[in-house]
Amino acid sequence: MAELRRSPNPGVGIAPLHSRNSSQDRTIVHFGVGAFHRSHLAVYLDDLRLLRAQQTKPGLDWSVIGTGITAHDRKVAELLGAQDGYYVLVEKIGNEATARVIGSIRGFSSPVPDSSATLALLADPSTSIVSLTITEGGYPVTHGVFDAGDGSLLTDLTSTNPQTTFGIIAQALEQRRVAGIAPFTVMSCDNLPGNGNVVRTAVLGAASVVSDVLANWVESNGAFPNAMVDRITPATTDADRVFIAERFGIIDSWPVVCEPFRQWALEDKFVTDRPRFEDVGVLMTSDVIPYEHMKLRLLNGSHSALAYHAALAGIDYVHDAVADPRIERFIRQLMAHEAAPTLETPAGIDLVAYQNELVQRFSNPAIADTIARLCLDGSAKFPTFILQTLEHQLKFGGPIEMLTLAIAGWCQYLRGVRDDGQALTLSSDPYLSEAVAAALASSGDTASFLGFQRVFGPHLVNSDRLRECFDNAMLSLSSKGSLATLEAWCTK
Repeated sequence: MAELRRSPNPGVGIAPLHSRNSSQDRTIVHFGVGAFHRSHLAVYLDDLRLLRAQQTKPGLDWSVIGTGITAHDRKVAELLGAQDGYYVLVEKIGNEATARVIGSIRGFSSPVPDSSATLALLADPSTSIVSLTITEGGYPVTHGVFDAGDGSLLTDLTSTNPQTTFGIIAQALEQRRVAGIAPFTVMSCDNLPGNGNVVRTAVLGAASVVSDVLANWVESNGAFPNAMVDRITPATTDADRVFIAERFGIIDSWPVVCEPFRQWALEDKFVTDRPRFEDVGVLMTSDVIPYEHMKLRLLNGSHSALAYHAALAGIDYVHDAVADPRIERFIRQLMAHEAAPTLETPAGIDLVAYQNELVQRFSNPAIADTIARLCLDGSAKFPTFILQTLEHQLKFGGPIEMLTLAIAGWCQYLRGVRDDGQALTLSSDPYLSEAVAAALASSGDTASFLGFQRVFGPHLVNSDRLRECFDNAMLSLSSKGSLATLEAWCTK
């Protein structure tokens, strides 16, 4: 068994590796073994392994086999594969840091360029769950409807060597159907409202391309639990690797650094057996939606709202952004007056305390979460994190100023120039060229940005109230800059 290497100057020790018996494992195949997966689902599974080892309970363990179609997935597979799947997880807050080795990932299967081994893995009866963190833009669903895009997905879905996430899932389900094996549960761990419903739409749409027989079988026998997931987990940096080597004496090619806080509310809806997540703090529930809306509209909505204004102001890190009283006031007003009133308060949650806790979490300098990370994939994030709240407030005549400022900040950012005149390096986005074109076109007619239907749909541009508020926000951003605009608008 490969081990992580000790550095020449070992520091504080960390817990030893615990054993795993892959021959007795039940398998979760996970698409997208990035930092968030390795700070969240993989950690909960590791907690279960530790709990079982301590209590010597009989039964099967659960472990992850990672997969994915991107170059990043292949890089993770290569680096972690050399460490037998083990990696260091470091939780940081202020000057405090704790570390542990996570051992729940027991292998990788790369479907590129040949997906036959991955298909066989998914078709095997030992694979009970297929989970995903493929980002908000990774689902072929637009406004609640399966969307095959430019047609390349349609070709892939009927290929004997599929190279897309949903092509692989659909073909594996077909193999299970033909073999008389129950379908696996498909479990999204992405930040999407009704993420189980979204992945269901994607899987059923993909299956229907293969055959109506497959689609009907999956619809009748499959399961797609909704989930709310939460843990701030920035991308790993070289500085993180150096810190871990110096502080803990471990050389790890692909560690994870995150905040101590984590949360998971999961709909208890699975095809067959599942891990006993409730034993390690997961809230298993029949109704995830209130928790999901709370997290998406308050945490993720605030992240997206502050990100573009911070970028315009030349701020690089989230904790520095929130340290500016104008940005802190902005997100507090957005949460308290515009987002929170649209929520059904989840059982056991104090919404005021939750908002205060979010500001504290954003303010953690030890995480060094970047504004550039928050600016990723805006076209996929805004419909989920901002626009659902906006549509609610427009419908019921509620306040929309902070939400509109969030949209205007994104539009100004897409024009590519900071408030001080320096060029912005725009974060990646699956539809970045379309978004930039819409933002540039709005220079002559600001409301034309609201006509970017891929994001805003067909109706928001028809709201006179929104157009007027957006026009005013854009005029202020162009003349005063971001921080001065926030100061003026948040003291009205």
